[in-house]
Amino acid sequence: MINNNKIGQTGPRFIIYLLGLLVMSLGIVLLIVADLGATPWDVLHVGLYYQLGLSIGTWSIIVGILVLAIAAIIGKEMPKAGAYLNMILIGIFIDLYLLLPFMTTPETIWGKFIMFACGLLINCYGMGMYISARLGTGPRDSLMMALMNRTGWKVAYIRSSMEIIVLVIGWQLGGPVFWGTIVLSLATGPIVGAALPQCQRFTNKLLARMKERKVSIAS
Repeated sequence: MINNNKIGQTGPRFIIYLLGLLVMSLGIVLLIVADLGATPWDVLHVGLYYQLGLSIGTWSIIVGILVLAIAAIIGKEMPKAGAYLNMILIGIFIDLYLLLPFMTTPETIWGKFIMFACGLLINCYGMGMYISARLGTGPRDSLMMALMNRTGWKVAYIRSSMEIIVLVIGWQLGGPVFWGTIVLSLATGPIVGAALPQCQRFTNKLLARMKERKVSIAS
């Protein structure tokens, strides 16, 4: 059960939210740098970068604006402030991670595979971490949650469907598609479906303990 009691816990929730975005962005960049196929959304971002210039992070923000608008229409409510912050920070974090001098593609196929696998898990659990803070999902996840609430379909099914549609569009724009992209399209949904409740339980327990400790100190 999701704990919606946020009174007096905005600070801790924001820290969890920010850490989740940092972790998720790292996962995204590891997948790009592994050079075995980017996530479907990043295939789209890179394809737009190839066609129109700017940076990958900038296109992440621009696409996020459009997706957030669609999510608002489907969900019939304005996204939370965290969604807008997510949209901006993810794009900035991606570009900053890509500037790190040690963020380079491994020379061996095994090195690439390890980086790819780590990126997949880090991306999914970072997603679960920031969503668990309950400060608002990002554009893509806002759309995912809006579709889930509207249709009643499972997260894994909705997420996988979104990934495949975006992949086709990004591929047509010339984005980097390889076997890893197909794996990501099929695996992200199920992993997020498993990671989200795990992260939510952890966050709820952590916030509950912090609240109890604050009450005990105050008394």
